[in-house]
Amino acid sequence: MTKVGEHITLDIIGTKKEYDPVFFEKLVYKIAKIAKVTVLEISKYKFEPQGFTLVALLAESHISFHTFPEKGIISFDFFTCAKISPSVALDVIKDEIEHTYIIKKEFNRDTVDLYHDNYSSPGLKKSYVVNKVLENFKSKVGQHIEILELEQFGKALFIDNEIQVAEKDEHLYSSVFVNSGLSLNSNKEKAAIIGGGDGGVARECISKNFGFIDWFELDPEVVDVCDKHLGTIGNKATEKNSVRCVWGDAFESIKKVKDDTYDQIYVDLNDDQYCIDLAAKNMNSLIRILKPKGVITAQVGSQDKKPKQVENWLNIFNENFGNTNLTRVYIPSFDCSWNFSSSINH
Repeated sequence: MTKVGEHITLDIIGTKKEYDPVFFEKLVYKIAKIAKVTVLEISKYKFEPQGFTLVALLAESHISFHTFPEKGIISFDFFTCAKISPSVALDVIKDEIEHTYIIKKEFNRDTVDLYHDNYSSPGLKKSYVVNKVLENFKSKVGQHIEILELEQFGKALFIDNEIQVAEKDEHLYSSVFVNSGLSLNSNKEKAAIIGGGDGGVARECISKNFGFIDWFELDPEVVDVCDKHLGTIGNKATEKNSVRCVWGDAFESIKKVKDDTYDQIYVDLNDDQYCIDLAAKNMNSLIRILKPKGVITAQVGSQDKKPKQVENWLNIFNENFGNTNLTRVYIPSFDCSWNFSSSINH
């Protein structure tokens, strides 16, 4: 981490008085003296009929005030690379400006990033601490692919701004996924994996000694970038003699597969309604290539974060197979429990 300074913002709520511009200028010098920073120049502007902006250029960065009299709010920010924290401004402002309350936000200005977790619950915002961005590009099939080095979970794959897998706990996801199907039928002559570009499910099937594995993956760039940065997850699954990679649209590819081919089918698609609808639309094709008593297992998302999504998946399985078995595992990097639904082909 390379730190260049600290930054605070204060939103001063419930102000009833419109202060004179000279007042803010004096306030800047008072704060600067306590923070031991040097004011180089001050620029200010008075709006009509109301409102005021002041920006102070410091040798160590800047201070600014923006007033919104019609809203009863004064916004303040202070960024400095000096040794004393800009938070010292809070006590000065509390004493000098009449207010109801103050909202304070602090930021370290450094090379560590915060990546918003799309699975945060309503009213609760969470972020991943990112130490390094290793990859950030859009693949030829249109997926936004990122490999981020996370503070707590190691290297992780994000697709379209959602975490897919992290080094530290990927084994929980893949092992429970594969074992969910095997718990209903232990036959493992032949398996199909639809999706799962990180290679974890393929690796797990290899470790369970499946005879042969057809891996249908839309985006070879996902597989390549995971081999490059997350090699321990896939463990060179694409190079194993028991694995056949089939690139492109999986549901187009399986049209060429013979009836009753697979003991196990693992559906590892993205977490959105589009993929649920896609699986539902192609369920007859999946049933056709699944052996009698064979098992189909899909990752169906989180009951904690997206219960409706899980419900929609379960409805599809029950409508097509008349049965489903739900498995649950807590995955720390997802910050929630994850579910896998398995159905026997009767």
